[in-house]
Amino acid sequence: MCFVYFTMYGMMLVALTPNYHIALVSWTLFVIVATKIQLTFLRDEENCTTLWLQFFVVIIVAKRIPTTLDGPFKPLTHRFDPLLHKGSDDLPMDHPRLKRNVTSFFPEQIALALSTSFIFNVDFLDHWVDKLLEPRGEAQIGLNVTPHDPKTVASEVWYGKESGKYTVKQNGASVVYSQLYPFEGLWNYTSGIIHHVKIDGLEPETKYYYKCGDSSLAAMSDELEFETFPLPAPNKYPRRIAVFGDLGLTSNTTTTIDHLIMNDPSMILMVGDLTYANQYLTTGGKGASCYSCQFPDAPIRETFQPRWDGWGRFMEPLISRVPMMVIEGNHEIEPQAAGLTFQSYLTRYSVPSKESGSNSNLYYSFNAGGIHFIMLGAYVDYNQTSAQYSWLQHDLEKVDRGVTPWLVAAWHSPWYNSYSSHYQEFECMRQEMEEILYTYRVDIVFSGHVHAYERMNRVYNYTLDPCGPVYITVGDGGNIEKVDADHADDPGKCPSPGDNIPEFGGVCHMNFSSGPAKGKFCWDRQPEWSAYRESSFGHGILEMVNSTHALWTWHRNQDIYRENSHGDQIYIIRQPQTCSVDSKVPFHLPQRQDSRLSPSIPVALEH
Repeated sequence: MCFVYFTMYGMMLVALTPNYHIALVSWTLFVIVATKIQLTFLRDEENCTTLWLQFFVVIIVAKRIPTTLDGPFKPLTHRFDPLLHKGSDDLPMDHPRLKRNVTSFFPEQIALALSTSFIFNVDFLDHWVDKLLEPRGEAQIGLNVTPHDPKTVASEVWYGKESGKYTVKQNGASVVYSQLYPFEGLWNYTSGIIHHVKIDGLEPETKYYYKCGDSSLAAMSDELEFETFPLPAPNKYPRRIAVFGDLGLTSNTTTTIDHLIMNDPSMILMVGDLTYANQYLTTGGKGASCYSCQFPDAPIRETFQPRWDGWGRFMEPLISRVPMMVIEGNHEIEPQAAGLTFQSYLTRYSVPSKESGSNSNLYYSFNAGGIHFIMLGAYVDYNQTSAQYSWLQHDLEKVDRGVTPWLVAAWHSPWYNSYSSHYQEFECMRQEMEEILYTYRVDIVFSGHVHAYERMNRVYNYTLDPCGPVYITVGDGGNIEKVDADHADDPGKCPSPGDNIPEFGGVCHMNFSSGPAKGKFCWDRQPEWSAYRESSFGHGILEMVNSTHALWTWHRNQDIYRENSHGDQIYIIRQPQTCSVDSKVPFHLPQRQDSRLSPSIPVALEH
């Protein structure tokens, strides 16, 4: 009887385990325990308790969350589930979450961003009309557009510690931008009035209520709220940080954001490729999953700028209460007349570039409690003679690991990537910048660009290294270009050295000069530095436990309705004694060590 109950209970417990992979391991270990015990032992009721205890030990071991100290891990691949769709179309502009839902001149597309842990930026946009209902602040699109005067509407934020009681008012600045094309027949665009207001004098770890708009026009938003972060300290952290990239505006996007909201983040890290407005012609219509395939005769990479407005409305319920920190991706380049680029990105969202000593909104840094974040630009000069590299050196020198123990970096295009898509695309950037990040012991690196998930073992210069960063790719937000499912080590899927040319910078594609892939451009199996990869849409959550332990969880979209289910989970552990930063790191770092790669085509720097 003991054997019957034991078997039934074991099957039930394993079946109820929410994570499929844990359940599989649990069942395997259960079978091993059961089969090694003879039936005579199973019939012995006195020893039944011993068997129960063994079984519970099996379950506990199977459910233990691994740590980076358990690594390096044997590479693991979960291939694309053929029962799922690889992608979906964009939501139309009249979708309830994209269309304009405010009347007259009330503000919309409200967003928060950090300036410091207790200074916030509030960004919002308005379209307003005068008493004669003549459009005065509407975004315009067509052959001929006229920019608005941004000074015609005030930029105000009223806020306080009690709901309905706004004791402080801050004024900000307002701007407009235009997207203009020097080609016949292409439509131009000029934005509504965009407002940026910095609110300071805030207390750390405090909830505030606010409204924004122009009080003289009786056009203020509904009441919103946010909570400030703790001051930088080794035992104070944001509660939960959501990380995603390559989001777009598809039905997959809605699942990603709905799932993310359920996980209740206190901060958002967006690693580039926001709207995918450049998957359209200037006249709108239907977006393309492959722009060059659908629009081969386009004279320039066109954009349909109203998609930015739709994205701002779509994200407002989240980012009007949770600060979002962004870095640009290739879909934000958006070239236009006079060689201008990045105008939508640079104008719409605030980042603390000046506060961090940067002269460009394309790279900056900030603190959030005991974390120092470095946001690097992959589409602006990154070589060792560049302004960005010089800024990075100065920024890293100023980091006090006694105050901000965690050092996290983010940029759009991954350096370590085993998918066919974008394989070795930003090898030049890696060769220029990897050493300085390793020298200063960056703990975690987040990137996007590849539309799939991948977590690396700790690595430096393509060599497993216990002091290297943990690189994580989260470009799986759900955009119109669909999920990436092919790996460079799959038969016939290795790109040629002439593929994957970056939209900025040089080409540094290389063959490996040592290791299992010596002499080859691609591995013939999942590389040893790739710990886990899976072709699914999703998002990640980073939770700092203390100054040495952080819990990273990647959530797949298909698990949205499965409680406590996730695709990948690991404790990332810092070892400050083993991997210490020399307090006397020289300003001029030593020259790069010889790479494990050898050139397969000439290097062509085009910075």
